[in-house]
Amino acid sequence: MTVRAAVVLAAGEGTRLRPLTRNRPKPMLPAADRPILEHVFDALIGAGIERLHVVVGYKRDRVQDHFGPTYRNIPVNYVSQDKQLGSGHALLQARDAVSQEDGFLVVNGDQVIERQMVADVLDAFEEDDGNATLAVTEQADVSHYGAVVMDGDRVVELVEKPDTDEYRLLNAGVYAFDPSIFDAIEATPRVQGELALTDTLVRLIEGVDAEDGDAAETGRAAPGDATVRGVVTEELWEDATYPWDLLDVSRDLLLHGRVTEPEREESVWVADSATVHDDATLQGPVVVGPDTEVRPGAVVGPYAALGRNATVGANAVVSRSVLDTDARVGPNSTLLDCVTGQGVALGADTTVPGGPGDVRVGDTVFEDQRLGAVLADRVRAEGDVSVAPGTLVAPSATLHTGVTVSENINERAEVFR
Repeated sequence: MTVRAAVVLAAGEGTRLRPLTRNRPKPMLPAADRPILEHVFDALIGAGIERLHVVVGYKRDRVQDHFGPTYRNIPVNYVSQDKQLGSGHALLQARDAVSQEDGFLVVNGDQVIERQMVADVLDAFEEDDGNATLAVTEQADVSHYGAVVMDGDRVVELVEKPDTDEYRLLNAGVYAFDPSIFDAIEATPRVQGELALTDTLVRLIEGVDAEDGDAAETGRAAPGDATVRGVVTEELWEDATYPWDLLDVSRDLLLHGRVTEPEREESVWVADSATVHDDATLQGPVVVGPDTEVRPGAVVGPYAALGRNATVGANAVVSRSVLDTDARVGPNSTLLDCVTGQGVALGADTTVPGGPGDVRVGDTVFEDQRLGAVLADRVRAEGDVSVAPGTLVAPSATLHTGVTVSENINERAEVFR
């Protein structure tokens, strides 16, 4: 069996990453200097996938407008999930798209994966009579994800968000299935109205049969007779649950050299169309995206990622930060541990002194997080503005000259001195 199609689940919002996801879905947030979803597509194509079926939902136009009908000459087909009712429900929306496939991949579109991880799952699936197969990676903390318990190469238990630290194996969200998975999903009870793919996997592991005989009639193994295999991989796997995690994701990608721009010197990657003044300093690891300009006296890095068409003004400092597309940093500004959205414009002498700080996400305060600030899409700071550690500034807010911001700012708010 040769697998050449993949379903990419990219319909979710990522509410815990607000305000960055106010205008786009989590898969389109920056991982170093390009969207998370580009890393996912590259891993799939690198492993030999020839057809991409992308399940979109929240702010779907941001995905479709960015990628269009093809990516790297591979066709991209979009399938809509109108209501976000769980990962299993999302996969069901792609049933018609992959109904003629003997087998196919399913991956989360909001987590950075690598080509070899995908290839390992494909190899195991193709060699093992098409049993359901998933990628497993070892992590120090799996409390926010799904833990995996294995007996040899067989998955014997999945534990969602375990409340103990005894688990080290994590479900990396890369799966291979044959079409009988759809019957198994439909037979899975919903929990609070949602249909989770992991709930279906638990039923497969426990040997629970689907309620109809479609699988048997097609000659495939009935879902309840399936074995769920795990492939343990040491490849890079990255996820961002909260805004400060984007800094860690970019840091790890830079440390591992997972960028596409040319390497100008060791750990310094600069796009051919970027302009870096001779009097500017790039401290690796650092990546400078296409059409970006770094002006005289500026210092960028270490652990800085500048997206497409960004500008760092004269004598500005940008370190341990991620600047998204069209960000503008004025002269003599300092940004440490900062994440910007798209189209952010910061006037001269803007200061984000860096973390740690207490970050309020919804009704929860997370203490001592390494986050200087999040400045979401189209935030404007007129100049001589200071932003306290841990502050989240929502889209289209305006910070007028001379203000000091020490609490979260709402969308379109204006802050005066």
